[in-house]
Amino acid sequence: MKNDSLHHRHLQYLLVLFLLALTAACGNTGETDTESGYVSTPPEWSYDANIYEVNIRQFTPEGTFNAFAEHIPRLKEMGVEILWLMPIHPIGQKNRKGTLGSYYAVADYKGINPKFGTKDDFRTLVQTAHDHEMKLILDWVANHTAWDAKWTETNPEFYETNERGEFVTPVDDWEDVIQLDVDNPAMQQKMIESMEYWVREFDVDGYRADVAYMVPTDFWVEARRRLDKIKPVFMLAEAEEPELHRAFDMTYAWNYAETIRDIAAGNDELSDLSAALSRDFERFDRSDFRMLFTTNHDENSWKGSDQDLYGDLFENFAVLSATVWGMPLIYNGQESGLDKQLEFFEKDQIDWKEYTYQELYKTLLHLKKENRALWNGEKGGSYLKTSTNRNDVIFAFKRVAGDDRVFVILNFSDSSVPFTFDGGEQGEWTNVFTGENETIGQEFTMQPNSYKVYQHTNQ
Repeated sequence: MKNDSLHHRHLQYLLVLFLLALTAACGNTGETDTESGYVSTPPEWSYDANIYEVNIRQFTPEGTFNAFAEHIPRLKEMGVEILWLMPIHPIGQKNRKGTLGSYYAVADYKGINPKFGTKDDFRTLVQTAHDHEMKLILDWVANHTAWDAKWTETNPEFYETNERGEFVTPVDDWEDVIQLDVDNPAMQQKMIESMEYWVREFDVDGYRADVAYMVPTDFWVEARRRLDKIKPVFMLAEAEEPELHRAFDMTYAWNYAETIRDIAAGNDELSDLSAALSRDFERFDRSDFRMLFTTNHDENSWKGSDQDLYGDLFENFAVLSATVWGMPLIYNGQESGLDKQLEFFEKDQIDWKEYTYQELYKTLLHLKKENRALWNGEKGGSYLKTSTNRNDVIFAFKRVAGDDRVFVILNFSDSSVPFTFDGGEQGEWTNVFTGENETIGQEFTMQPNSYKVYQHTNQ
């Protein structure tokens, strides 16, 4: 979920003091990040990782944890390293949208959606992921709950209300959920305890935070500090505010995503892509992970399928998103040419077909793992734009980390394009998809809507 018109709400000084007093009274003796010197840092395993979003309801005919677990060996072979599960909690009945409701209308933060299986099934799924050297993070909704969530009965003071004392929705068209009082210290304490529960009891490896920008940053900092005491966790914010990197390892590259969609639609030019990347480099530190994606559950369900959004340029944008910067996201089904918009509130199973793009993703994900130039954050390589005499349709760049280098060339024209590199000959490279060594001179030709990926590596 997201709504870009909404702004951050921050804790006031007295509320911070109140929270500290409350957490101390509850047996938590930790300080704020400022007082303790706490700084969140990505877990070591995340620097060369990628991320794969899992919609349990739509993944298999059964729509269960156990059925999804059967795909883990295939995903491991493809190179997937972090599994992000959309919310797994019970969904509210009151004001439910559609037949099955939104995953983001959470009724019980410590419960499991019975349609997905049991807690033992979920525990087995986490263990299966770990057995395959994969990590698993949960989607977490800290801003709102279902109308009939447990807290509405046990702790109605956790919610915002109108002048008549009635619960209120966060946004007009989110009528199936109600707004939590995100500045309430007691609510924050209970929310963090619920997050700790899944890490401590089920060994999950972190969280993707829904509409993270609608919750105070100081809350996330405290949550991260306490979670890291249990184990090093990975945190992804559905947000694009640099300040959230105080608590989160990775944020959404929405600016990039909107730009590539506009290019595919013919509304933007390749110069706009360079401008979007430059804005990212200016706004974020090298240590900040950025998540690059062609689609996710929101983009797919509400904006269009990959074919709708990208047409014949889909592979180009998949390659670009896996190499240009940050951590690439794959949404379940993309490896099989997801050609429809999955229903959000109904059962709408992915048609797995022939796994059309699985080998493409496998090559890209393994390249990211093996070549340090594509690693995340400050351990990754620098981005160097490579200019040509056809910058209007050719987008070329290098990623460089010492002797590890990746060179990507993309033709965004539906015609064959001969061109020259402004810097002259590009030297000897290994073609990532063929394994053959090639000498790249000053003159080059690209086939319509095509890509080339080359590398140097000492690994």
